[in-house]
Amino acid sequence: MSAPLRVGITGSSGLIGTALKRALTDAGHTAIPIVRRAAGDGEISWDPSERRLDPADLAELDVVVNLAGVGIGDKRWTDEYRSLIRTSRIDSTETLVDAFHQLGADAPGALVSASAIGYYGDRDDETLTETSAPGDGFLPSVCTQWEQAAVRAGDVTRVATVRTGVVLTPDGGALAKMLPLFKFGLGGRFGDGRQWWSWISLTDEVRAIVHAITSDVDGAFNLTAPNPATNREFTDVLGDVLGRPTFLPVPAFGPKLVVGSDLAQALLFDSARVIPAALADHGFEFEHPGLEAALRAELGR
Repeated sequence: MSAPLRVGITGSSGLIGTALKRALTDAGHTAIPIVRRAAGDGEISWDPSERRLDPADLAELDVVVNLAGVGIGDKRWTDEYRSLIRTSRIDSTETLVDAFHQLGADAPGALVSASAIGYYGDRDDETLTETSAPGDGFLPSVCTQWEQAAVRAGDVTRVATVRTGVVLTPDGGALAKMLPLFKFGLGGRFGDGRQWWSWISLTDEVRAIVHAITSDVDGAFNLTAPNPATNREFTDVLGDVLGRPTFLPVPAFGPKLVVGSDLAQALLFDSARVIPAALADHGFEFEHPGLEAALRAELGR
């Protein structure tokens, strides 16, 4: 095991942050939440909307993991919520990077900053790696700005940006929203089901972030399993794992009426066939490289 590290985490109460804290603690490291309220024992307080963060609070950290940002799929994409999606990510990242710059040589040894495969946009059957260009549209624009804000810290520390795909867990995200329908036998493909879904188990998501924390890697990393699936394939495998039929396709107009056209398109119908080339180059081995095994492990099946 590497020497114990002190790791500050923004967004530490979220789905991934909570699992990451547990994994770091189990591995003998110290996880230090960076919170938007008065700090308790073992916490750091900040307010990125006001650009408030005392650089001295980061000086004793070895690594900062930046997971801050409102949920992409939590609300309909009104103009106000689009602005919040963008500013919650950019303000948080720029606040951290400014503190790193103020610390200079005393800054933490690495910044691991979240991004998403929304960076690539809707790309049909194109195989996408970390060297692929960003796509067009709202999410690619947000992700590009998000990453650009993080890499500004590169002159004082190591920076890794982690582009997360569809995280498989029953505790939140896309899979949690799908499970009730599928368990009642009412699940089915979205649209024609040809769109690529690039997924990762929550277990491997956390393992990959820990890898970025504890090893000397930098640059962009796709946090997706090496075997993306079309939505039709995903639907069939999930039905098999749950022992339920998947005969009822969901027409595109349904989700678009419920949550709004742009949100439904981006989360359900855009196609991104993403490969974790950088993780493979650095020798990372997935615990769940295949979809069926990943679903069975995360769902306890």
